[in-house]
Amino acid sequence: MRRAILWFTSWFLISSGALATDAPPTQVRALKITVLSTMLADGDELGEWGFAALVEVDGRRILFDTGAKSDVVSKNLQTLKLDLADVPDLVLSHWHWDHIGGFMTLRKAAMAKQPTALARTHVAQGFFESRVGMPPGVELNQMIRVRPEYEQGGGKFIVHAKPIELQPGVWLTGPVPRQHPERNWSGRTQVKSASGSLAEDTLPDDMALVVNTAQGLVIVTGCGHAGVINIIEHARSFVRPAKVQALIGGLHLFNASESTLTWTAGKLREFGVEHLVGCHCTGIETVYRFRKDLGLERARCVVGAVGAAFELGKGIDARTIAK
Repeated sequence: MRRAILWFTSWFLISSGALATDAPPTQVRALKITVLSTMLADGDELGEWGFAALVEVDGRRILFDTGAKSDVVSKNLQTLKLDLADVPDLVLSHWHWDHIGGFMTLRKAAMAKQPTALARTHVAQGFFESRVGMPPGVELNQMIRVRPEYEQGGGKFIVHAKPIELQPGVWLTGPVPRQHPERNWSGRTQVKSASGSLAEDTLPDDMALVVNTAQGLVIVTGCGHAGVINIIEHARSFVRPAKVQALIGGLHLFNASESTLTWTAGKLREFGVEHLVGCHCTGIETVYRFRKDLGLERARCVVGAVGAAFELGKGIDARTIAK
């Protein structure tokens, strides 16, 4: 009798929703990522030391970073026949100038067509901290100055302290735990606290975008200052421990030592990386090194170029210059 009562109670709680069950993470069906800013370009596109990409997933679009110069991404959008008027969300991977340069130019151009375009900007905790050079001098974090203008124009910054699902199957990492000592930053800037004390800027606001697909995780990075292995392990911890279907963006390994590249390649091989588009600060030789060490075909591991795209189920369109 007691066993029957317990069974009925459990059935009632579950069927009524009183007991929550963990649902499997959503997997997206359609995904295309197009590079809008990086150093390599052909045709009529413009290259620069910076990064930006357009993420199109299941009928929705997200802009990831805005490049370095105020007008380069805008001009590349025109050449590539792309528009941001229907893009409500913008993700800034970190505060550095080469990822935020086109921010207000793109917002103003897009909102002239649609007021809600680029009206939500997602950043990680620590993004708006004061940064100064060594020795201390002028404020280097341009976004502190830009923030009031953006907000007065109807824009909203959303600061993330932990991972969040931006839309079904699309995640932001928030600040990435540094489990491995990947020192992927220059060390030339310091964080200045409200009291005036200084500390090394380890780029705690470095954030990546993660898309969950049936084929594995697709990860987009700006510079990967948190360390690409730290980023992947973090993503696997809160989405699912899947292989990496594609890794796209800057990895800040252009100046890495041989031992660092060997260790990183070994870990990437463990994660089963199937496609790699190394943009911006990854390093050209680094891409070739990973192609060899990961055993990837030429078509699956390329130097990123403006206009290059990764599409789920189709692979990489590297453009002419990087094929």
